[in-house]
Amino acid sequence: GSATVAAMTAGGIVAPMVADGQVAPELLVLATGAGSLTASQVNDTGFWLFKEYFGLSVGQTLRTWTVMETLVSVLGLAGCLLLDALAG
Repeated sequence: GSATVAAMTAGGIVAPMVADGQVAPELLVLATGAGSLTASQVNDTGFWLFKEYFGLSVGQTLRTWTVMETLVSVLGLAGCLLLDALAG
Protein backbone atom coordinates (compact mmCIF):
# COMPACT_ATOMS: atom_id res chain seq x y z
CA GLY A 1 0.00 0.00 0.00
CA SER A 2 0.92 3.63 0.26
CA ALA A 3 2.84 3.12 3.52
CA THR A 4 5.09 0.62 1.76
CA VAL A 5 5.76 3.07 -1.05
CA ALA A 6 6.47 5.84 1.48
CA ALA A 7 8.91 3.64 3.40
CA MET A 8 10.72 2.49 0.26
CA THR A 9 10.98 6.03 -1.11
CA ALA A 10 12.23 7.42 2.19
CA GLY A 11 14.72 4.56 2.46
CA GLY A 12 16.29 5.57 -0.83
CA ILE A 13 16.43 9.21 0.20
CA VAL A 14 18.09 8.62 3.59
CA ALA A 15 20.43 5.79 2.49
CA PRO A 16 23.42 8.16 2.12
CA MET A 17 23.12 9.02 5.83
CA VAL A 18 23.78 5.38 6.69
CA ALA A 19 26.76 5.24 4.33
CA ASP A 20 28.27 8.31 6.00
CA GLY A 21 27.74 6.82 9.46
CA GLN A 22 25.76 9.85 10.62
CA VAL A 23 22.96 7.79 12.19
CA ALA A 24 22.42 4.32 13.60
CA PRO A 25 20.89 2.20 10.82
CA GLU A 26 18.53 0.48 13.26
CA LEU A 27 17.04 3.77 14.41
CA LEU A 28 16.80 4.99 10.83
CA VAL A 29 14.76 1.93 9.88
CA LEU A 30 12.44 2.44 12.85
CA ALA A 31 12.02 6.16 12.13
CA THR A 32 11.36 5.49 8.44
CA GLY A 33 8.71 2.91 9.29
CA ALA A 34 7.06 5.25 11.77
CA GLY A 35 7.10 8.12 9.31
CA SER A 36 5.47 6.03 6.61
CA LEU A 37 2.29 5.86 8.71
CA THR A 38 1.73 9.61 9.00
CA ALA A 39 -1.60 10.92 7.66
CA SER A 40 -2.84 7.62 6.23
CA GLN A 41 -6.00 8.23 4.21
CA VAL A 42 -8.25 6.86 1.46
CA ASN A 43 -5.39 5.76 -0.81
CA ASP A 44 -4.27 3.22 1.82
CA THR A 45 -5.58 -0.34 1.68
CA GLY A 46 -5.57 -0.50 5.48
CA PHE A 47 -7.98 2.44 5.53
CA TRP A 48 -10.58 0.48 3.57
CA LEU A 49 -10.05 -2.72 5.54
CA PHE A 50 -10.55 -0.81 8.79
CA LYS A 51 -13.64 0.95 7.38
CA GLU A 52 -15.31 -2.26 6.23
CA TYR A 53 -14.35 -4.35 9.26
CA PHE A 54 -15.84 -1.84 11.70
CA GLY A 55 -18.72 -0.74 9.45
CA LEU A 56 -17.76 2.94 9.49
CA SER A 57 -18.45 5.71 7.00
CA VAL A 58 -15.56 7.31 5.12
CA GLY A 59 -15.78 10.37 7.39
CA GLN A 60 -15.74 8.27 10.55
CA THR A 61 -12.80 6.28 9.24
CA LEU A 62 -10.88 9.47 8.44
CA ARG A 63 -11.48 10.67 12.00
CA THR A 64 -10.39 7.39 13.58
CA TRP A 65 -7.92 5.60 11.28
CA THR A 66 -6.03 8.69 10.15
CA VAL A 67 -5.74 10.07 13.69
CA MET A 68 -4.70 6.67 15.06
CA GLU A 69 -2.05 6.12 12.37
CA THR A 70 -0.65 9.63 12.83
CA LEU A 71 -0.51 9.08 16.59
CA VAL A 72 1.35 5.80 16.06
CA SER A 73 3.76 7.64 13.76
CA VAL A 74 4.45 10.47 16.21
CA LEU A 75 4.89 8.06 19.13
CA GLY A 76 7.22 5.95 16.98
CA LEU A 77 9.35 9.01 16.26
CA ALA A 78 9.38 9.90 19.96
CA GLY A 79 10.50 6.36 20.75
CA CYS A 80 13.31 6.61 18.18
CA LEU A 81 14.47 9.92 19.63
CA LEU A 82 14.38 8.46 23.14
CA LEU A 83 16.38 5.41 22.06
CA ASP A 84 18.90 7.66 20.33
CA ALA A 85 19.26 9.79 23.47
CA LEU A 86 19.73 6.72 25.68
CA ALA A 87 21.98 4.74 23.35
CA GLY A 88 23.78 7.85 22.11
